[in-house]
Amino acid sequence: MALHLAKLLISAMAVFMLVSASFATSEVPFMVVHKKATLNRLKSGAERVLVSYDIYNQGTSTAYDVTLTDNSWDKATFEVVNGNTSKSWERLDAGGILSHSIELEAKVKGVYYGAPAVITFRIPTKPALQEAYSTSILPLDILADKPPTNFLDVGKRLLAKYGSLVSVISMVVLFIYLVATPSKSNAAKASSKKKR
Repeated sequence: MALHLAKLLISAMAVFMLVSASFATSEVPFMVVHKKATLNRLKSGAERVLVSYDIYNQGTSTAYDVTLTDNSWDKATFEVVNGNTSKSWERLDAGGILSHSIELEAKVKGVYYGAPAVITFRIPTKPALQEAYSTSILPLDILADKPPTNFLDVGKRLLAKYGSLVSVISMVVLFIYLVATPSKSNAAKASSKKKR
């Protein structure tokens, strides 16, 4: 009886492994979605957010009716300047890439934490829409009082702060070098006296 039960258990596990292996090798799309946001401060003092979405189909079959929707940008905080927060494509082939970008203008100062975008798509073998989510973005410090990041501005600030100190130290080091090293004419006279 125990032998019969063990055989039944082994055959059930073998069937389970075969079924799971067949699902693992079936052809389905696999979406990887990267969402990236960068801040751009304008000379007028306004700040724009450039958001880019890259959708990769890393699966083995084509995805159809691909739709990107990103409702995480609050209308009270941001105004859409260029692009649309929703975009649709007819298909995304296996190994293919789709890209989309939008430009927003910030209205409110503060730290913003964005939510992932939602991607829906259809595959021929399943009637229900499939869903994928993008990566989250790092917190955005919108309209923050930031020190200048331009290299020339940083250099000017450092020169104004430490310029006099650097020049005094340079003069002292040059003086010590001139005093400590013998001149070439004295070295030549010393070598000629040794030869006599």
